Amino acid sequence: MAETNITSTLDAVQYIGVVIDNEQYGIDINYIDNIVKMQRITRVPKAQPYFLGVINIRGEIIPVMSLRIKFGKSPDTFTNATRILIIKPEQQASVGFVVDEVKEVVNLEEDSIDHKNTSDSGNSYIFGVGKHADGLISLMNIQAVLAEKEDQAK
Repeated sequence: MAETNITSTLDAVQYIGVVIDNEQYGIDINYIDNIVKMQRITRVPKAQPYFLGVINIRGEIIPVMSLRIKFGKSPDTFTNATRILIIKPEQQASVGFVVDEVKEVVNLEEDSIDHKNTSDSGNSYIFGVGKHADGLISLMNIQAVLAEKEDQAK
C-alpha cells in the first residue's frame, strides 16, 4: 500500500496557487524561480500596456508583467499581499508576474485536471481546470501568457 501512495504522489504536479482579481489560478511550480514582495518598478517607455516595467533582483534586470491587464481585467491595486512571481521558462529569460496574492502549493493528480480545449472559449492562457479541496483552480499556460502574438485590439 505504501508504494501506491508514493506512486500517486509522483504522478501529482505541484502548482503555486495565486489570486488574480478574486480568481484562483495555478502556475506549475517548475516555472517558479522566486517569489518577491512588491517593490519599485522602473517604467520602460513604449512597452506593451501589460508590461509595468523592470525590477532588479540580485543584479538581474527582470521585466514585470501585470497579469490583470494581460487577462483584460481591472488594473492592479497593490497591497501588502501583492507579490511578484519570478518565472523562469526553459530556454527563455526570466519575467515577473504581478499577482494579488500567493495562496499555497497545490498538488493535483492528472485525473483531477480537466483538460478542456479552452482556446475555443477565447482564453488560451488556461490549459485546464483542476479540482482542489477549496474548489476549482484555473491552470495557467505559461508559454501562452508569454507569447507576444496575441491581438491587442480585442
